[in-house]
Amino acid sequence: MSTPQHPGRLLLVPTPLDFGCKEQAPLSHVLPEATLAAAAGLRHWVCENAKSTRAFLKRVGETHPLIAPLAEQQITELPRHVHKKGDHQSGFDGKPLLAAALQGQDIGLISEAGMPAVADPGSSVVRAAHDLGLSVVPLVGPVSLLLALAASGLNGQNFAFVGYLPQDAGERAARLKQLESLALKTGQTQLWIETPYRNAAMLGSLLQSLNANTRLAIASGLTLPSASIQSHSVAQWKKGLKGPDGHTPAVYAIGP
Repeated sequence: MSTPQHPGRLLLVPTPLDFGCKEQAPLSHVLPEATLAAAAGLRHWVCENAKSTRAFLKRVGETHPLIAPLAEQQITELPRHVHKKGDHQSGFDGKPLLAAALQGQDIGLISEAGMPAVADPGSSVVRAAHDLGLSVVPLVGPVSLLLALAASGLNGQNFAFVGYLPQDAGERAARLKQLESLALKTGQTQLWIETPYRNAAMLGSLLQSLNANTRLAIASGLTLPSASIQSHSVAQWKKGLKGPDGHTPAVYAIGP
């Protein structure tokens, strides 16, 4: 396939953090004008979920007319095995998804919430764009990990995102002790996320597994009016502080 003189670009399009939440933030509160305008001007998409992508575009279209109706948007989902195994463990080749860019069309990469390819699938597509010589343009929008870290009071100069923790209670407790040991030894903040319906189990494991003086920060509902950001020692959490509910995405962080 020949590359035109002016190939398209891969635009990394952030979305609001309210996916799956009972309330939604106005798009203008969380996404700048330039990002909304860029999203409205795209007709080719690579996404985590087509249904949520259409829902996002419908919201964008309420204030910024879409270049093509929803029915005419070219939306391609990443394969399910990329979600389960991760971009770099599944051996997925994203180049075929970028054919439109090689023909001069911009393509948007989008996840269900926040910045694509950060704590979400899509990095294989970004890598493929670089390998094909395409420009990669990250647009401005919310990134839950960085918002939570900034609001945690923990070390923002040295931190690591460790994805999801094991679902098995014993394995999760062992992993928490491992992360706590690393955080206390190096000062490196450890961050992770959890599926909302397991928030209660996660908090229970944290209070049982961590040392009393370890600082635990939990941020949920970020960018929403009901947002909760708490950062206390484990001893203080054990006095009855309330954690996130079973419906709201949360970011967890620990450190000295």
